[in-house]
Amino acid sequence: MPQGGGEGQPLLGHPNGDHSIHELTKSDNAFVRWPAQALGTTWAVLKTNPVNLLLVFVPLGIIAGNVGWSPTVVFIMNFLAIVPLAALLSFATEEISVKVGQTLGGLLNATFGNAVELIVSIVALKNGEIRIVQSSMLGSILSNTLLVLGCCFLAGGINRLEQTFNTTVASTMSSLMAVASSSLIIPATLYAVMGHGGAEREDNIMVLSRGTSVILLILYVLYLFFQLKTHAKYFDGSSEDAENQGGEPHGQQEPEILKPWTAALWLVLVTVLVAVCAEYLVDSIDSIVESTGISKTFIGLILLPIVGNAAEHVTAVVVSYKNKMDLAIGVSIGSSMQIALLVTPFLVILGWIIGQPMTLHFETFETVVFFLSVLIVNYLIQDGKSNYLEGAMCIGIYIIIALAFYVYPDESTSAPKAPSEFGLF
Repeated sequence: MPQGGGEGQPLLGHPNGDHSIHELTKSDNAFVRWPAQALGTTWAVLKTNPVNLLLVFVPLGIIAGNVGWSPTVVFIMNFLAIVPLAALLSFATEEISVKVGQTLGGLLNATFGNAVELIVSIVALKNGEIRIVQSSMLGSILSNTLLVLGCCFLAGGINRLEQTFNTTVASTMSSLMAVASSSLIIPATLYAVMGHGGAEREDNIMVLSRGTSVILLILYVLYLFFQLKTHAKYFDGSSEDAENQGGEPHGQQEPEILKPWTAALWLVLVTVLVAVCAEYLVDSIDSIVESTGISKTFIGLILLPIVGNAAEHVTAVVVSYKNKMDLAIGVSIGSSMQIALLVTPFLVILGWIIGQPMTLHFETFETVVFFLSVLIVNYLIQDGKSNYLEGAMCIGIYIIIALAFYVYPDESTSAPKAPSEFGLF
């Protein structure tokens, strides 16, 4: 029986077709060999995930945005297009992670896993959609800490009495999340106690937000040094423990499809496509709000994070089902922490550079919801154990929050003023 491509060969696809492409990749003619290698690699990547069937919406979404189709159609097309692109970002990152190790690989997964949210938020920030940016950031944090973590606890606890994970790593991450929630509570409280200060109040909030953002970025850099250098043994140990908790045996790795440089090229290509689709997606939001009555806050807080985090959601649930809870915690809480300590402060600084009034002053209701979600998650993970009931609790509170923001009107939010209105530029 022919062995085909060996153990690393994907299971789907026609063997004869794969064999023909494999023969062409050995051709002496470079003009035959290179296209065959590119075609073979592309086909191998596309077969890794059924969600890649949605890639057909990428050209459709771009065409819809270019020719001026209905804003609703443009939104739906690009909404669906970003889902497989997010999955491809996650896949390419995982291929690179095979070469760089568990700890750095997990960091890369969290970073590129948040690439979609970052790109969408940069596009929205450039267009002055501050509400979309703020709600998207908050939505990503809530989605990861409640929905993803809840699904992980639920999936992993269905066939088990309970699961365990590294409390040192989890408590470190949750403590940093508590610091991040404090960074939102302070501007909201200051804004409330200053009363009707007009331009001066806005100016003070802007100064506070930018100073806080710099401190948060410094804290994130210190966390990286803590994770990768001084206390690396705790994080490396958690990865090893996760492998021994009924997951894959030591020394067994997923089949490698992409070489590191090829995976990096895929990352660049997919990131560009995400940026294009995000541009059309954000441009159509105003028309969607007018035609459907759905608030910008709900779109940014619930819909966009579901698209951007789709690949991370699946990854976290799969590894938790395999009893790799340390990895699941790293994906869910680690990604939320990166949004809170890196992406959001970065967007505040970027808004400062390009002249957009992005601040850390979220509305009071949003700030309270963020604080409560961090508080709930801290209670659930402090004992280093999880079960399906705790997962149901997380999912339940997320649905309650989603319902609250569905009926939460945009009119209750105060639109930020332009920098020129309070003399910053």
